[in-house]
Amino acid sequence: MNANLLQTPIDYLKGIGPNRAEILRKEIGVHTYGDLLNFFPNRYLDKTRFYKIAELERNSAEVQIVGKIVHLRTVEQKKSKRLVADFVDETGKMELVWFRGQKWIRENLKLNTPYVIFGKTNWYNGLFSMPHPDMELVEDYKKQLRTAMQPVYPSTEKLGKAGITNRVISRCVQQLFLESGGKFLDPLPPHLREELHLLPKAEALFNAHFPKSQELLAKAQFRLKFEELFYIQVQLLMKNLIRKQKIKGFPFEAVGSYFSDFYRDHLPFDLTNAQKKVIKEIRQDLGSGAQMNRLLQGDVGSGKTIVALMSVLLALDNDFQTCIMAPTEILAIQHYNGISELVADLGITVRLLTGSTKTSERREIHAALESGELHLLIGTHALLEEKVQFKNLGLAIIDEQHRFGVAQRARLWKKNHLPPHVLVMTATPIPRTLAMSLYGDLDVSVIDELPPGRKEIKTVHRYDSNRLKVFKFIRDEVRKGRQVYVVYPLIQESESMDYKDLMDGYESIAREFPMPEFQISIVHGQMKPADKDYEMDRFVKGETQIMVATTVIEVGVNVPNASVMIIESAERFGLSQLHQLRGRVGRGADQSYCILMTGHKLSNDSKTRLETMVRTADGFEIAEVDLKLRGPGDLMGTQQSGILNLKIADIVKDNDILKTARHHALQLLKEDPNLELEKNRVVKFTYSQLVKEKTIWNYIS
Repeated sequence: MNANLLQTPIDYLKGIGPNRAEILRKEIGVHTYGDLLNFFPNRYLDKTRFYKIAELERNSAEVQIVGKIVHLRTVEQKKSKRLVADFVDETGKMELVWFRGQKWIRENLKLNTPYVIFGKTNWYNGLFSMPHPDMELVEDYKKQLRTAMQPVYPSTEKLGKAGITNRVISRCVQQLFLESGGKFLDPLPPHLREELHLLPKAEALFNAHFPKSQELLAKAQFRLKFEELFYIQVQLLMKNLIRKQKIKGFPFEAVGSYFSDFYRDHLPFDLTNAQKKVIKEIRQDLGSGAQMNRLLQGDVGSGKTIVALMSVLLALDNDFQTCIMAPTEILAIQHYNGISELVADLGITVRLLTGSTKTSERREIHAALESGELHLLIGTHALLEEKVQFKNLGLAIIDEQHRFGVAQRARLWKKNHLPPHVLVMTATPIPRTLAMSLYGDLDVSVIDELPPGRKEIKTVHRYDSNRLKVFKFIRDEVRKGRQVYVVYPLIQESESMDYKDLMDGYESIAREFPMPEFQISIVHGQMKPADKDYEMDRFVKGETQIMVATTVIEVGVNVPNASVMIIESAERFGLSQLHQLRGRVGRGADQSYCILMTGHKLSNDSKTRLETMVRTADGFEIAEVDLKLRGPGDLMGTQQSGILNLKIADIVKDNDILKTARHHALQLLKEDPNLELEKNRVVKFTYSQLVKEKTIWNYIS
């Protein structure tokens, strides 16, 4: 079938018309025939089998049963009444219940006559019941033509109001198959279909909408998911290949005195094997002549900063400038302080540029950058301003990269005639599944061991009713000379409520830990930056023992003497956030603790999050659980919420299909990197269409 038909505006499909077309565009993004074809049902009513009452399971599935009504009665309730029927087959009895339309139903139901009923069952008081069942006399049922499994499409309130029901959408899709004669171009090459025993495209599409059986539905879904994920991988891998061929990077050929002297004389501790391995990977990239685009993942406290610094020194050895960009001022200042201290004896010029840098200082920085005397600039988004021009930027390091949007990163690239090498760092471990899809065109390095001497943080979950014991524990730790964080959730929409929670918490802690024996700092989002810094500073210097804060301390505050993290209303935090907060302690030699405080009422997801935190400190395992709980859309934060606009595949559930798709995309491109072989002609055509439509997410470069 020609691809042009699929581009036809949806208005022209029989049964749609301009008004309905407008609603379909607005509500579910269906603009063309092709969009409708790829608008898949999200569940199916399986009317292929009949259940016996004795076989029913306590689940939310919809079932159909054949039986008879033997008795009808009206049951009075407080404000209304309901109609209840006893429905039996040869294996048992259940109830059918109606809350509306009772008069009509009572008049039209036939007792002791075989019916087919269909609906969702509930289990109550030792009996199954079915509210408002679909009912049909067996003799009428036998006369009708029907497909075995019925599709149920996603819907919205406005679609329903406009009369675009499930039946209407289903009819439109049928009409589309009629108009196209069910012929569709197959974008997968025959050799791949044979190897994986995949259904042809047309058959897969038909069975995804109107499956003839459970088995054919599974085959159809596998085929379509594989195709979707395969082309994502082809695009990402092609992009990586093209980048390595086309985008030349500055070759860092020398390993000079900055790198060697620092390694020999100034390294504050021995590097772990994981750090050595990653530095080696980075050195190979920097010397290859192609632009480096590497993602460095490492858990909180695994020593990413030292790796970043060693990369900076390699750039300086080759006479290039470098920059490190962090998402928040606190984190930028921390990088600046930490790195300045490490390179104090190396004669390197390091400056800090953030939103609050004074104008006079900015001018100095701009001049020093353009003349080349400034070696390393550390800062926030301020680095992206037009006025910030480097003499020769050779390496850009981006910390916590998911906090930066695509356009922002592109602005960094434009500061040079050749794009700088890029090292992206994150302490939010990204599960392999997501890394393969989001960063398929980045090379990934992982620091998967913590520096020696780190004790594992003991994590416990306590209910509010144990609060007095928790206070006693805090008192004991403070008397040993340790410091404590108490963190309250911050949820933007309800800042006033959060502020009240924080203030109430602060007051109860101030009562429990009175001055002068105890000193308390408080930090929250409504304070002026100067006041915030003052309070933070007191805690860092050890002048206060307890820091009451909102999540502003989530990223990057380093106080080795702080050994207790108490997270209030822990059920209101996401898993990765809990993990990040826990990483604020355990930075010194003392045993550290993380205490998760909650009320007794917890949702299942909250229980799973808390159990996971208590069970493991492995950031990657935590990220996998988080991904399963939240789905891929949320995981990457708002900037990339539109990322995986997948039609049928699900990155989490279809992890295995994703791996298979990546494997086959890699094989194909290894054998035929430019897609010139006759057998891959259809892949080349499909790839060129996708590139035209810009479906590949240009996150990284």
